[in-house]
Amino acid sequence: MTDTLARLRLGIIADPQYADLDPDRERDRYFRRSLDKLGEAVQHFNAQNLDAVVVLGDLIDRGWENFPPVLDLLETLQAPRILLPGNHDFMVDPASLPQVYARLGMPAPYHAVRMKGLRLLVTDGNEISLFAPPEGDPRRTEAEQRLTALREQGAPNANRWNAGVSDRQMTWIADQLAAAKEGGEDVILLGHYPIYPPSDHALWNAEALSGLIAESSAALAYLCGHQHTGNYAAKNGVHFVNFRGMVDTEHQNAFAVLSIFHDRIEIAGHGREPDRSLQLRPGKRRAGLFADNSLTAG
Repeated sequence: MTDTLARLRLGIIADPQYADLDPDRERDRYFRRSLDKLGEAVQHFNAQNLDAVVVLGDLIDRGWENFPPVLDLLETLQAPRILLPGNHDFMVDPASLPQVYARLGMPAPYHAVRMKGLRLLVTDGNEISLFAPPEGDPRRTEAEQRLTALREQGAPNANRWNAGVSDRQMTWIADQLAAAKEGGEDVILLGHYPIYPPSDHALWNAEALSGLIAESSAALAYLCGHQHTGNYAAKNGVHFVNFRGMVDTEHQNAFAVLSIFHDRIEIAGHGREPDRSLQLRPGKRRAGLFADNSLTAG
């Protein structure tokens, strides 16, 4: 019998990229229009019974001064907010770079949120990059080395606007997945960069991370933005969902409500975001063991 009671319901937004800028018509991006689109999404989410609303990065296109209008709008959400940065959120003055995570209300660049028997892992795909660490940070040197190696391999994702996670964060993710399995929790991972299937927008170490996640019996799905056209693939029963960018097109919106059931994930898309019904492998069809909400920082 099909389960009709959702375990968890999340509002999902990817890449609003708001800025007080004229549109980039060549790429079909309308930065100012994102305020109206966010307002529409907030109104819809507030009419739902949601456990949280997730913004998968690129809240702004650039400029520290563009954070207040979108954050003020998100403050009107009735559900708790889970925000994580994308590459564009670091296009601010160098002195403000260390403050981006705190500006988004994040307790740590990567952390876990336990909610209704599930564990949400907020990952930091900007960790090793040419834009997020402050000038002089050794992670910038590591980013240059990684990018050079990828270019020598002819990798399609060898782009300066992509980034990677550290070995330390990979270990943290592995430990979180193992702890969730031990505790009978299912896991939803949140990131900005796609990691599967391969693409020119993928995280630099996408193959390693997607492999780690797909090997875990606790993982249900990895949700991301960054590639504005969207994408989807499954690997070993884990669903990799790339949500479409809100900033794209002048009039069409893009957001979704994601509901997790014991046997499936249902995505109700709005505007350019399609509906999806994603079946969970049989081993996933179990009830959560916890009812509390808590947070563990990495």
